[in-house]
Amino acid sequence: MPTGPAPPQALDALDHAVLRALHRDPRAPFSAVAAAAGVHERTAARRLDRMTATGAVGFTAALVPEYLGEGVTAEVAVRCAPGRVHDTALALARRPEARSVEVATGALDVFAELIVPDHDALLTLVDAGIGRLDGVVDLHTSVVLRLLLTTSDWAPYDDEPTEVRRHAVEGRPLPEPPVVDELDRRLVALLHRDARMSTTRLARELRVGETTARRRLARLMASHVLHLRLHAEPEVLGYPVEARFRLAVGQARLDDAVRRLARAPAVRHLVVTTGTTALLGYSSHRSTRDLHDFTVQVLGALDGVTSAEVAVLMRTYKRAGFESGGP
Repeated sequence: MPTGPAPPQALDALDHAVLRALHRDPRAPFSAVAAAAGVHERTAARRLDRMTATGAVGFTAALVPEYLGEGVTAEVAVRCAPGRVHDTALALARRPEARSVEVATGALDVFAELIVPDHDALLTLVDAGIGRLDGVVDLHTSVVLRLLLTTSDWAPYDDEPTEVRRHAVEGRPLPEPPVVDELDRRLVALLHRDARMSTTRLARELRVGETTARRRLARLMASHVLHLRLHAEPEVLGYPVEARFRLAVGQARLDDAVRRLARAPAVRHLVVTTGTTALLGYSSHRSTRDLHDFTVQVLGALDGVTSAEVAVLMRTYKRAGFESGGP
């Protein structure tokens, strides 16, 4: 039997105060974090060190290929032979192409989000890779056509929606992304290693002036092509129930459904894909009762939905590129 990850360590009010400040600004100096939390700077630093050491939280920085128009993002759903779900999920999570992997309730067992260079690479991965894993009985693949919301747009500590969420609610496209050059990519690679690396050190590593490094980072962040954020399992933040929903919506009502879903704070990821169920989303909840209310009051209120499937996530094996599924 799979042992799974250890239960998350309970956080107290001060922990949450530190995380609230860092959720708003992941690169905030400890002086600002301490001021927001009402404690000494050293206390804030120790709290963050403890939470990162236990794996409760971390930081992530990565370019968003969907916004840049780079590569292909695919959603894969796998039905497994009995007794093979855990091993299949682990095998998928260990693949570098997988950005997220989870196991959920329902007729299909394992779900993965994949990033590949092109459609030929997707075919090779699905046919010669995933399709040949022991225990894989059935495989469904769809391609992401539009990325609408990501975990960066989920605000467990704030009621104010992000700019990306506001665009989705209003039905407005994001501005055209900037050209990302080699210097930008080197900057992101450094932030991937240490998202809170100081601007002084970034400039030194890149061999540019601090002003250049600061401007480059600000441009990438403002254009939303760089996601730099606090990373924490929803359960750690008080949202132990996660759901995955698939909706079939008539094309004439699709845009309206997207806007309505974007208004729901519980929705933390939303994409339009190929296939008969074109809307795919993830939501986070404080309880199963909250999930029930979401399905009735949000999903049930959408016009033009011809079918809907809601699954509860039983375990997440990989999230935002971080493996988390245990041995």
